[in-house]
Amino acid sequence: QVQLVESGGGLVQPGGSLRLSCAASGNIFSILDMGWYRQAPGNQRDLVATISNGGSTNYADSVKGRFTISRDNARDTVYLQMNSLKPEDTAVYYCHTRRWGMDYWGKGTLVTVSS
Repeated sequence: QVQLVESGGGLVQPGGSLRLSCAASGNIFSILDMGWYRQAPGNQRDLVATISNGGSTNYADSVKGRFTISRDNARDTVYLQMNSLKPEDTAVYYCHTRRWGMDYWGKGTLVTVSS
């Protein structure tokens, strides 16, 4: 069993920054590939970024150069640093991993980019 808890969302002005955190339980964080997804109202849930257990990263084209995913295995935590935020980045952001053939999701954290 893996439990994921996101934090760090909030209201930010266009051009601002936020850092999201996702804390994982289960004592197996270091071997997990982790990802961030987001879902805007009325839209499907889309991939934002992933990081492998070895540290390889992948980003959606819409966030390349603005967002950075990282992980701290000592803290069982994955981060999403979001810079130069745009109104279209407004969404609920979810942490994700997959293990034992099952998908695990956090409850999400809301990011609102508005002036």
